[in-house]
Amino acid sequence: MPKDGAPAELTRDAGAVLQMVFPETEAPAWALRALEARRLGGVVLFSRNLVDREQTAALCGQLREADEDVLISLDEEGGDVTRLEIGEGSSYPGNLALGRVDDVVLTEAVARSIGLDLLELGVNFNYAPCADVNANPDNPVIGVRSFGAESELTARHTAAYVRGLQSVGVIATAKHFPGHGDTSGDSHLGLPMVEYDEALELLHLAPFRSAIEAGTKAIMTSHILFPRYDTQLPATMSPRVLTGLLRNELGFDGVIVTDGIDMGAISGNWGVAEGTVRAVAAGCDALCWGGSREGEEAYLYLRDALVWAVREGRLSAERLHEAAERNRAAARWSRQARAAAASAVQDRSVGLEAARRAITVRGEIKPLAEPPHVVEFSPLVSLAVDSATPWGLAAPLAELLPGTTAEQIHAPTVGTESVGLVVTSVIDHDAVVDVAPVLARAAARPLLLCVRDLHRNPWMRRAVEAVRVARPDAVVVEFGLPHGDLADLLTYGGARVNGQAAAELLTGRTGTTGRKSEH
Repeated sequence: MPKDGAPAELTRDAGAVLQMVFPETEAPAWALRALEARRLGGVVLFSRNLVDREQTAALCGQLREADEDVLISLDEEGGDVTRLEIGEGSSYPGNLALGRVDDVVLTEAVARSIGLDLLELGVNFNYAPCADVNANPDNPVIGVRSFGAESELTARHTAAYVRGLQSVGVIATAKHFPGHGDTSGDSHLGLPMVEYDEALELLHLAPFRSAIEAGTKAIMTSHILFPRYDTQLPATMSPRVLTGLLRNELGFDGVIVTDGIDMGAISGNWGVAEGTVRAVAAGCDALCWGGSREGEEAYLYLRDALVWAVREGRLSAERLHEAAERNRAAARWSRQARAAAASAVQDRSVGLEAARRAITVRGEIKPLAEPPHVVEFSPLVSLAVDSATPWGLAAPLAELLPGTTAEQIHAPTVGTESVGLVVTSVIDHDAVVDVAPVLARAAARPLLLCVRDLHRNPWMRRAVEAVRVARPDAVVVEFGLPHGDLADLLTYGGARVNGQAAAELLTGRTGTTGRKSEH
């Protein structure tokens, strides 16, 4: 593919629609060169790029010095999905907890505070909020990232989140259009299909309509087949979904950004180059690269795929230029709005307030009178969630009740599988966990069992039931979806503040309210 010789405007437009990644904690020379030449529209940051707040601000400053209007993106949803607080867990609960409280003023305040965190560091494009209605409790990828299973509730909180984030100049991204909430498959790993009838269409589209009415600057696509609109191509690559439905019917005129174009649903069926070209031709304006391959080689590969597609007549230069201009316009808007919000005052305590209000207790729980033994059952999480992010009760309880002990039981696996560019572990759902050592370590002490999505993990449920037979006094704390009948306490998410709120309730004591570190 050509690296030189293409018309300058064509090469700039091809680069302008790309949001690329790199492994370094400083901006690499190739990215700075591309930004200075206006041949790269943006970058996506992951936790591997971020050491602490000072380093993150310096990195963003490097990028912005090369191009003032670079789009710097990441997934900072709060709750289970954080990039800025990977080491300790988020200072904000996720969407399900906010939906549980159902106070749109609170949701807007949480989103505004997240936006101010990003503003302080120099990030201007947040892949949030999830506007998916989690209609399927067995959904493996959305879950607590959704405001809930009700369309109207999800719609009003999606709009509040968009308002809060964009009030400080950070671009909001309602995702994953036209709705990832009714799937039983994970598009990171394969190509799910959702059969919508008219009623389901209205249910799942309502939050996106609300996001558009609230002025969202971006909407992210889903790599899902929706036969009601297109029987051949997933939403990311479908003109009927993106141009026909999102542009023409719903009237959205902002940036349409893909979910990671290297996810298994695309890379495993069409390849990333073909997926990139088809996505832009269908109506996408920005290509998010998920990071399965990093650096200049991946950037040039995608950029030149777009250039060749225009030269071969498979993609019109006008469509590519339109996409590039939408990115440039969003960047200009953000620059002006961020300047206006530079003096905004932040109250980070809003995250813990929201987590405390979301807590639900089933039955009667007696306050802990002595340090307990905590068992955290860790399932496999979606690739959207960084598995290194801590969760649970061990840390906050150790602060409130010194002498607390803890252990983790990880999901039993039977190897890995590869789909396109994505490799993931395979869980052994029939595994039986030996709980006798757990009971021995917890002898004569209070016992707390922390679980996530107990209803979707048979190995975990069997272990919890076995413990309960021997220790009916063991308290089960659910950090995932609130389904099933075993949990005594529900947090509606695994953010640090969710664990802290639960620990406070269990002890009757108040812990730290601010960040635990500078990251």
